[in-house]
Amino acid sequence: MAPYTQAMNDADQADVGSFAAELREALELILGARPPEPEPGLDPLLVTRQWLAERNLGLVPVDSAAGFDWPGHWIAQVRSGGGDHAVVMFGSPSGPMHDPHAALAAGGEIVAGWVAARLDLQLPIERPYGEPRQAGTVAAILVAAQAESMPTRVESASAVPGRGLVGDRYHEGRGTFSGPGHGYQLTLVEAEVLDELGLPWEEARRNIATRGIDLNALAGRRFRVGTVECVGRRLAEPCAHLERVSGRRLLRPLVHRAGLRADILGGGTITVGDRVAAVD
Repeated sequence: MAPYTQAMNDADQADVGSFAAELREALELILGARPPEPEPGLDPLLVTRQWLAERNLGLVPVDSAAGFDWPGHWIAQVRSGGGDHAVVMFGSPSGPMHDPHAALAAGGEIVAGWVAARLDLQLPIERPYGEPRQAGTVAAILVAAQAESMPTRVESASAVPGRGLVGDRYHEGRGTFSGPGHGYQLTLVEAEVLDELGLPWEEARRNIATRGIDLNALAGRRFRVGTVECVGRRLAEPCAHLERVSGRRLLRPLVHRAGLRADILGGGTITVGDRVAAVD
C-alpha cells in the first residue's frame, strides 16, 4: 500500500478523490507537469504514484511531518474541517506556499508529509532512460499459471487488453503483484542481460524476452509487439521477492536492467520472432 494511502486509512474515504486532485495540483506546482486524471474505478492515489515512477520519481514519506523543516518543496497532508488537503510547504522553518483552502490558517493539523524525490539521483526526470533507437524481436514467450510457479515457454500467446497473456497468472489476476493500477499486464526483459548474468530466462519471471531493443527507453511510450499495441509504464526493477523465488542474489546486477512493466492496449497474438518497436 502506498504511504499516502496508509496515512488516510482513518480519513473520510469520500474525501479521497478531493485530496488526490489537490495532490495532483501540488505536484504540478513542484514538478511543472500534472499527473493524469485516473480512469474510472482506479485508486487515484495509486495512479499518481505510478505516473511518478514513469518519470524516475517517487514520494518519500516524512517522519513526524508536523515538525518537519526542509529548505525546498514538500507536501503536507493537512486535516481541517473534516477533510484532508494537500498543502505545498517550503523553507526552514517550513511554511505554506500553496494552501488554496487555507487549511493551516484555519487551524488544520499536519498528519503526514512527503518529499518528491528521484528514484535514481543520477538520471533525469524527463525521458530518464533515453530515446528508443532501434527495433528488436521477441526471443521467447513465457507464462506461468500460478504465482511463484516456474514459467514455461510457448511459441505464441493471445494478448488481451486490460488482462495480460492468456495462460499467465496475471491474465487471471493471480500474480503476486496483481491488483488495480497500471503495469501489471505484461512484463518484458532483454535476453542479452539474462545471458550476460547466466540467468535462465524462466528464472527472470518475465513474460517476454527480447533481443536488439533497449526496453528502458519504452517507459512512458507506446510500442508494438507484432500487431499488439502496448504502453510501457515503468521499469520492472528487481526486488526481494525475485531473489527469494530464484534463490539468487539479483538485486544489484539487475538494477535498471530487469525489464519493463507494460499494459496491453490492443489485443492480438504475440509469436516468437515478432518485431518489437516504438510507435512513432
